[in-house]
Amino acid sequence: MPRTITLSDGKKIPAIGWGNGTGGLGKSGQKAVDTGVLALKAGILHIDTAQSYYTEKETAEAIKASGLKREDVFVTTKISVTSNTKTTQEDIKRSVGESLGLLGFIPDLLLIHSPFVPEDGKIGEFWTHLEDLVEDGTLAGCSLGVSNFRPQDIEEVMKVAKIKPVVNQLEYHPYVITHLEPLLEAHEKYGIVIESYGGLSPVLRHPTGGPLKPVLSKIASKLSTESGTTVDETQVLLLWQVCRGIVAVTSSTKAENLAKIAATEKLRDLTEDELAEIEDVGKTVHFRAYKVHMTKDFPEPDLPTGE
Repeated sequence: MPRTITLSDGKKIPAIGWGNGTGGLGKSGQKAVDTGVLALKAGILHIDTAQSYYTEKETAEAIKASGLKREDVFVTTKISVTSNTKTTQEDIKRSVGESLGLLGFIPDLLLIHSPFVPEDGKIGEFWTHLEDLVEDGTLAGCSLGVSNFRPQDIEEVMKVAKIKPVVNQLEYHPYVITHLEPLLEAHEKYGIVIESYGGLSPVLRHPTGGPLKPVLSKIASKLSTESGTTVDETQVLLLWQVCRGIVAVTSSTKAENLAKIAATEKLRDLTEDELAEIEDVGKTVHFRAYKVHMTKDFPEPDLPTGE
C-alpha cells in the first residue's frame, strides 16, 4: 500500500501523487487518459488535476479504464482563479458544478488554485462559499485546501474559516526553504500540510544542480547499494519530501519514470543526518522554477542562485 499522510481533518492522502496536467498533459485528451492509466497501474494512487489543466474528465476516464474502484484513488482538483473569476456564491457553485460534472464524482480534495482573486480582500469570501458547498452536500466529504498561498493569504482565510484548509500546494524543495520560512510557520500554526509541485526542480530545472547535486548523488549511491536497485537524485528528493510529511506531486508521461516514482515508496526513510544535510545545503541557495507564484508582496531572500 502507498505511504499516506494524515491531514488535519483525519483524511489520509497518498504521500506521492501524479499530476495530470503538467508536462504536456494539459488539454491533451486521450494522452491524459492513457498516461493516467499508466500511473495508476504503476501504483501511484493519487491524481492531481485542475480546471485549468482541462483533464478532469480524462482523470475520471483513466480511473475507470484502469479497472480500479473510485474509492481506491485519491483525487485532487483545483478551482480556477482568473481575471473573470467572481466570488459570489452563485458563481462559485456554478464553477464547482462544472468540475463535478466532468469528474462524475466529488473529489477527495478541492483547492483554490491561486489567492489572486480579481477583487481585493475577497479570498475569505471565496473560502466561505466553498465551506457552504461542503455543508449543503454539494461537496459532501470533500476536504478543502489552497494553492500558492502566501502567509498573508493563509491569515485572511483563517479569519473566517469554519473548515480549515488541510493543504497548501506550492513549489517546494530545498532551494525555497529559506524564502518560505514565514509560510512554514503559518502552516505549523494551523496544521496545514505542504503539497509540493516542482519538487524535483533542483535536479530537473536548475541549470547546474547547484550545491545539492553532490549531496543527492552521494545519498542516491548509498541507497542504490543498500537496496540493490538503481536509485537516482530525483528519488532522493521525493524521499526527502515524504519523510518530512510533505505530499509530493510530480508528473511524467513515460512508463519507466512512473515506475521509478512508485518504486520510491519502497526505499528506506532517509536518516535525520541525511535530511539535515539536504536542508542545510538547500538553505544556502534561492532558486525558484515557477517565478509567477509566491513573489508578489512576499520578498525573496538575498541568496545566491547556486548556478
